Amino acid sequence: MEGEPTLRLRIFNLNCWAIRYLSKRRQQRVRLIGDTLRQEGFDLVLLQEVWSEQDYGELKVKLAGCYPFSHYFRSGVIGSGLCVFSRFPILDTLLYQYSLNGYPYMLQHGDWFCGKSVGLQDRVSAPLLSLSLQLHAEYCRDKDAYLPHRLVQAWELAQFIRHTSKAADVVLLGGDLNMHPEDVGIRLLRGWTGLQDAFAEAMHFEGCKNGCTLVPDNCFTDKSDLLPFPLGIRIDYILYKAISSFTVKCEELKTTTGRAPGVDIPFSDHEAVMATLHIQRQGQPAGATLGTADPALADVVTEARAEVGAGLRAARRQRYSSGRMAVLALLLLLLQAAAALATLAGLGAEQPFPKLSFCLLAFLTLGVLVLATGLHLFHTMEVKMLHGTEDQMWMVLRALQERP
Repeated sequence: MEGEPTLRLRIFNLNCWAIRYLSKRRQQRVRLIGDTLRQEGFDLVLLQEVWSEQDYGELKVKLAGCYPFSHYFRSGVIGSGLCVFSRFPILDTLLYQYSLNGYPYMLQHGDWFCGKSVGLQDRVSAPLLSLSLQLHAEYCRDKDAYLPHRLVQAWELAQFIRHTSKAADVVLLGGDLNMHPEDVGIRLLRGWTGLQDAFAEAMHFEGCKNGCTLVPDNCFTDKSDLLPFPLGIRIDYILYKAISSFTVKCEELKTTTGRAPGVDIPFSDHEAVMATLHIQRQGQPAGATLGTADPALADVVTEARAEVGAGLRAARRQRYSSGRMAVLALLLLLLQAAAALATLAGLGAEQPFPKLSFCLLAFLTLGVLVLATGLHLFHTMEVKMLHGTEDQMWMVLRALQERP
C-alpha cells in the first residue's frame, strides 16, 4: 500500500444460516453465495454460520480463482462457523473464544456448543487488521437472559481489538453482533474502541430502510422476532477505524432486500451487507489512537456494568440452587448406601422396597448429583467471569472519571 495513495476496498459480510439438516435450502443457498461472490469479485468476504466444513470446502474450491486466500476458524463442539475469503494474502490468523457463551443445558439455542468467537486476519499487502465475529443471539428481547453474556462478549471484543491492533493502521470488523444500534453493547464497543459504523458514515446507501438486516420481506426470517419492529432490525454490521496515518471513508453501503440479486430466494435469513471503503495515507500520522473516549463513554460503561452486575446476582442464585440440589442428592445417595449396607449386613429389617425400584432410585439420585454438580461448577465459572468483567469495568470507569 506504500505506493498507492488510495485503496478502494470492497467488503461483503453475511450471516449464512447454514446449519446442516436444519436450515432450509442450505445447499442451494451456499452454491448461490459462491456463484455471487465469484461474479462480484469483492476484496474481502466475511461469513458467519458456515457450520459445515464441507460447505466451506466447496466454497473454497469454487472461489479459489478470485479469492486465493481463505481461512476457516474452528472452535467449540460444532465449530465457530466463521470463515474469511480474501483477494490479498493473509499473513496470520487468530481465534479468540469468548469466556461466556450461554448455557449448555439450553439445547434448543445451541450457542454454547458452537463456541462463539472472533476471528482475526492480518493482511500482508497492507497494515490492515480485519475481524469476523458473531455474538450470542438474543432470542427474546423482553426477557433477555443472555444480555449479561453478550455484554461480556462485547467487552472482551473491545479489549481484544485494543490489544491486537497496535501494529495495524486500519481495523475492519464485520459480523452478526445480535444487537440493535442503540443497545448498550454496541455503544460500549464503539465508544471503547472508536470504531465507526459504515451505515452511519456512508456517503451513499442502497438497500433496506434503516439498513435493516432482518426484514419481513425475507421468506426465511422468523416473523415473530419482528412483531415489535415492522420495518425490521439491524444486527449485522461493518465497522472500521483508521489508527495512524490513514483515513477511511465509506463511499457506499448496500444491503440485499429480501432476495439475492437475480433469483427468487434470499442468501440467508439475514441480509448481506456490502461496503466500499476508501483507505488513504496522509502526509503525517494523524495521532489518533484506538479507544479515544467520547464524553458519554462513562455513562455507557456504568450502564453496562449495572447489567453485568444483575447477571452476576442471577448467576450466584443459580449457583446456590444447583449447589443445594447437589448436597441433597449426595445426602440421599449416602442414605441409600447406608440402607443397602445395613440390609446386606443383616443389621436392619428386610429391604422395604423392591430391589429394582431401589436400584432405579439410586441411579436417579446419582444422575441428579452429577447434573447438579456440573451446573454448580458451570455457574461458579460464570460468576467468576461476570465478576471479573464487572471489576474491569469499574477500573475503566474510575479512570474515565479521573481523567481531566
